[in-house]
Amino acid sequence: MSGENPYTERPWVQHYAEGVPPRVDTPAAPVWNLLDHAAQEFPRRAALHYYGTNLSYRELREQVGAFAAGLGRLGVEKGDRVALYLVNSPQFVIAYFGILRVGAVVVPVSPVYSSSELAFQLKDSGAEYIVCQDLLYANLERAEVEMRAVVITGAHEYLPTLKGVFAKKPALSQGPGIHQFQKLLRGGSATSPPAPLDPVADLAVLPYTGGTSGQPKGVRLTHANLVACATQLRVFFPELTAGGEVVAAALPLYHIYGQVAILLIGVTLGATVVLFTSLDLGQILSTMERQGVSVFYGVPALYEVLKNHPKTTWVNWRRMKLVVSGADALPETTASVWEQRTGKAILEGFGMTETAGVSHVNPSGRIKRGSFGVPLPNVEAAVIDRDTGAFLPVGEVGELILTGPNITAGYWRRDEENRRAFVDEGGKRWLRTGDLVRMDEDGYFHYYARTKDLIKYRGFSVFLREIEEVLAAHPMVKAAGVIGVKDPKVGEYPKAYVVLRPEARGRVTESDIRDYLKEKLAPYKVPRLVEFRSELPKTDVGKVSRRDLREELEGL
Repeated sequence: MSGENPYTERPWVQHYAEGVPPRVDTPAAPVWNLLDHAAQEFPRRAALHYYGTNLSYRELREQVGAFAAGLGRLGVEKGDRVALYLVNSPQFVIAYFGILRVGAVVVPVSPVYSSSELAFQLKDSGAEYIVCQDLLYANLERAEVEMRAVVITGAHEYLPTLKGVFAKKPALSQGPGIHQFQKLLRGGSATSPPAPLDPVADLAVLPYTGGTSGQPKGVRLTHANLVACATQLRVFFPELTAGGEVVAAALPLYHIYGQVAILLIGVTLGATVVLFTSLDLGQILSTMERQGVSVFYGVPALYEVLKNHPKTTWVNWRRMKLVVSGADALPETTASVWEQRTGKAILEGFGMTETAGVSHVNPSGRIKRGSFGVPLPNVEAAVIDRDTGAFLPVGEVGELILTGPNITAGYWRRDEENRRAFVDEGGKRWLRTGDLVRMDEDGYFHYYARTKDLIKYRGFSVFLREIEEVLAAHPMVKAAGVIGVKDPKVGEYPKAYVVLRPEARGRVTESDIRDYLKEKLAPYKVPRLVEFRSELPKTDVGKVSRRDLREELEGL
C-alpha cells in the first residue's frame, strides 16, 4: 500500500452509542471460557431452548465436559480436526464446545452439502473424526472418506415428544468406528480438565468460505479471534443485559455468522438461545413470541420473505432490542417495507468468515439506511485502489481492507492465497477483503460489489448488484441475479436471470424488463440478455449464487 492513510482519524467512533468505547480489551482466552463463565454466573438459567426442551447453563456445561471426555477416549487430541455435520440442535452446541475443550479444531460443514462437497472439505481439512446427523450419514458414506471415528446423533434425542418433522425416529447407524452420541456422554466425566492451549496461536474453528470462484478455502480462526469478536459485539450493544436476553437461532450455526453473532454472543451474555432446526416460519414466529425473543439475527433473503408473510405480525418486533441483518447487502426496499410493517428498523451489518463473522454494523438508534454501518471497536478499516494498493480519499469507491484482533490468522494450507490476501502497512497486517466499498464523511461504509462482481463495459464500471437492486424493485420480479459475460468487443456485458412472480409469468416479457431498466439505469448498465427462470441457485445463507450462474454459463 502507498500514500497517507486518511482513515486513521476513525470518524465512525463519534457515531457509537453512548458509553461504547473506541477500543476494548479483548481477553486472549479459550472459547470454552465463555461457557464456563456463564455457567458460573447463571447456572439455573436456560442456555438452550429446543422445541419444548430446556437445557440450563449448568447442564450444558456438564454435558460439554462429558462429551469432551468421550472424545478423549476416542483418541481425539489437541490440534485434531473434528467435523461437525449437524443441523441446529443441542448436540451441535455440546459437540462444538466439547471439541474445543479437548484442544481440537471444529470443522463446521453445511448440512446441505453434496457428498462430493463434503468429501472435499473433510480431505482438505484433514478431519479424521466427525459428529454426524443420523439423517446425513448416508451422504457421509457416499463421500467415501475414511474416518477414525464417527459419532452419530439424532434430533429426537433432546425432544420431549416426537411430532412434526421429527415424528419418525430413525434407526441409528451401527458398525465399526461408529459411536452413539448419548453413549459417549454417559460414559464421560464432567470433571475432565481442558487441554492447555495458546489462545492466540491455536486454532479453534476451521470454517470454509464459499468464495466467488474455485474450491472453498479453510479460514484459520483462533480462540483469540472468536473471543475478540464476541467481546467487540457485546460492547457495541450496551442495551443488551447479561442474564436477561433471549436470542433466536433461526440461522444455521455451522455458518460463522450464526456461530458468533448468535451462539457465542448468546453464551457471552448468559442468554437463552432458542434453537430452530426447521425453517418453518409459522413455528419460528409463534415460538419467538412465546419465548420472548429479544434479539433476532437474519439475512436479507429471510427478511424479504418475512416482510410480507401473513404470520410476521404474530411477533411484537417493536419490543425487541436488536433486529440485525448480515451475510449479504440488505436491499433498501426490503428494509423500508419491513420497518413500515413491523415498526422496527433493521440494523444492517457486514462481516466475513475471515473477520470471525462481523466487522461492521449500524449503531442502535443511529442507523444510516443503505449503509452496512461502522467498524466495531478495535477494528480499523480503510479503502484502497484495488490495482495500485494506494489509499483512496474518503468518498471514493475501492477495496475494503481491515485489521483487528478478530481477523483470521490466514487460509488453511493456501500460501499463494495468503500472499494475495494480506498486506503489511504501518506495522499492521491488513486483510484485503475483495469487497468494493466507500466510506462517507461520517465514517459509515457503503457496499458496492465483490471485486469479481464489478465488470467493465467499454471502460465503464458496472456494479452487478446495482442492476439486481433495480430488478428487485420491479413489482413483478420475485428474484434476480446478474453476471458478466465476456465479449472481446466490449470487455464484459451484463446478463440478467429473472424469476417472475406467479401472476406475471407469460405476461411480462424480456422487452418489458429491459424497458423498465432503461428508465432507471444508464444505457451501458442495461443487460443485453434477460433469461427467465423458475428459480435461481442460492448460497447457504440465501444469496443468489453468481458463482453457480457463471459456472453454468461457462460450462464448468
